[in-house]
Amino acid sequence: MTSYLHDLIGFVSLHAEFAYGAIFLAAFLEAIPILGALIPGSTIIVALSALVPGGDLKLAPVLAAAVVGALLGDGAAFAIGRRNEQKVLTSWPLSGYPGLVAQAEAFFTRYGTLAVLFARFVPPVRAVVPITAGALGMPPQRFYPVNVAAILLWAPAHILPGVLAGSAAEQWGMKIEHYGWPLAGGIVAAGCIGWAIYHWRRRKAA
Repeated sequence: MTSYLHDLIGFVSLHAEFAYGAIFLAAFLEAIPILGALIPGSTIIVALSALVPGGDLKLAPVLAAAVVGALLGDGAAFAIGRRNEQKVLTSWPLSGYPGLVAQAEAFFTRYGTLAVLFARFVPPVRAVVPITAGALGMPPQRFYPVNVAAILLWAPAHILPGVLAGSAAEQWGMKIEHYGWPLAGGIVAAGCIGWAIYHWRRRKAA
């Protein structure tokens, strides 16, 4: 994965106009059931955010691309869940991942509406929570305000660390091509550790 990410960073360093589209697409695909659990969208967003201090990208458009992509992705997944109701949770492709669906349902059992907020920061559950919320009959007037709040917190929480890392690297004379993939690797490792801790706490509570 780091090889592909390194190539992507190198490409947008030369063609920065494509980076905003890549950030939008990464945020959008993170809400697609199963696909969002497989695509390292957050890693791509953080790594590309490191281009901001060098002047290749602007912070406001980066934030806007991530927010709009996540809003449209979550909104589409929620609408699909509302339309198809609970049968969508037992249909392809979700039928092949019953454990992931069970985790999303457990989120709602434990946290209620706030599950939409918490799950945005817990991969890969966030890829199935919007569609699960719709399938379980959560009213739109409850889903969308919490979802918007979650995304407005999630976007800066992913982008600003990349910006800070890029700024620190620029001060040391490093280039994005050199530190982009180690940064992404560190993010992946931190995410894996967080996910392991989450599972450990769940098993301990059970």
